[in-house]
Amino acid sequence: MPRRRKRDIIIKGFSKLLKEDKLKIVSELMDNQLEAMDLMKSFWHNDQSKQKVFDEFSENTISNFYIPYGVAPNVVVNGRNHLVPLVIEESSVVAAASSSARFWSERGGFHAEVIDDIKIGQLHFLWKGKMKKFQGIFEEVKQYLRGAASDITANMESRGGGIVDMELIDMTSEIENYYQIRVSFNTVDSMGANFINSCLEEFAGALQSFCRNNNSFTKQEKECQIIMSILSNYTPDCLVKAWVECSLDELENVDKDLTGQEFAEKFALAVKIAEVDTYRATTHNKGIFNGVDAVAIATGNDFRAIEAAGHTYAARDGKYRSLSHVEIKDGKFKYFLTIPLAMGTVGGLTSLHPLAKHSLEMLGKPSAKELMMITASLGLANNFAAIRSLVTKGIQIGHMKMHLMNILNHFDATKAEKAKAVEYFVVHKVTFSNVSKFMQEMRGN
Repeated sequence: MPRRRKRDIIIKGFSKLLKEDKLKIVSELMDNQLEAMDLMKSFWHNDQSKQKVFDEFSENTISNFYIPYGVAPNVVVNGRNHLVPLVIEESSVVAAASSSARFWSERGGFHAEVIDDIKIGQLHFLWKGKMKKFQGIFEEVKQYLRGAASDITANMESRGGGIVDMELIDMTSEIENYYQIRVSFNTVDSMGANFINSCLEEFAGALQSFCRNNNSFTKQEKECQIIMSILSNYTPDCLVKAWVECSLDELENVDKDLTGQEFAEKFALAVKIAEVDTYRATTHNKGIFNGVDAVAIATGNDFRAIEAAGHTYAARDGKYRSLSHVEIKDGKFKYFLTIPLAMGTVGGLTSLHPLAKHSLEMLGKPSAKELMMITASLGLANNFAAIRSLVTKGIQIGHMKMHLMNILNHFDATKAEKAKAVEYFVVHKVTFSNVSKFMQEMRGN
């Protein structure tokens, strides 16, 4: 009988093991166990109290994974200048955001407004009755559910938030006897996921109680089966709009081969392609989320939920399209972005992670709405920089220049070798093979 490999063995009770023991098990899968353990430990925080905080953010933590924390300066939003923190491993994203921010700071900066900040939760249930009958008593149901969750909502209401509305949705054409109650929430400055889910779970028991004790219901109608209670990460009513605008004359020097009018029209055509072609739209919107995600991570927000909502919103009419658009009218160029952004500045990692807290202080301790506007502006900044490069010099020149250090690190270049390489590639094309050849020739000499 063949001997079982360590990686094939099912581990029971892994989460209950000490951190050192978990690390030992993982290291045993590596070619060099001691080297692997030393590597993992080298990324532990020297301050054990801080490391304990990081360990408790997640489950089965054995180390920390470092991602660069950078800053984009000169981000002027609604007349206020910001240094914006960006957590991302791609240097060209920070460079693009900074370049775009500087460009627009000289043309009035970014403008932004929050259209709405409503978040959604859903109570999914089966009920063997007619929509019309339930609709007839739904106002009574709403009051009953609000009362059941009053202890949970009291604090949020004192801050100006809480339950905004409830809507009964008939889904029986899709699934037999399936209904849902869609609940709108205002969570003020918090992301509000725990608040929303707590309310919905309280609603679940209350709805069953209401049906069971309603004298107008038949025996069959008194039975209400709760399927699940959960927030939705699709937030089409938690929207922010950001835009930049200037005269066509102010675009004259963007590219030496194009007039301001020609640049604007070529730029607009590139965006139009992203509006009609899904393949291009996917990459186009990824460029927006380069900036959005980096700010979200830096401020302790849920970038995965933000991306899910954004991509769904991009496909809201049945086809996936660009989130940003261009308008050229009366000698003016306007580039704008409308995006759902459910963000918070209190609670969760925003106060627990020391760097997330630091990020919010750097931004002047913004409200959730202010953070939404700053984040949307960064998304537009990165998107503008990408399209500007694509329709002029091409994206790879700048990208590969920024990627040079990563390639040099691949070859374990010394400080002196890096200095020579940077000087050489000012006028030479950066590719992996060209850098490899340069390193071989330099070391050979």
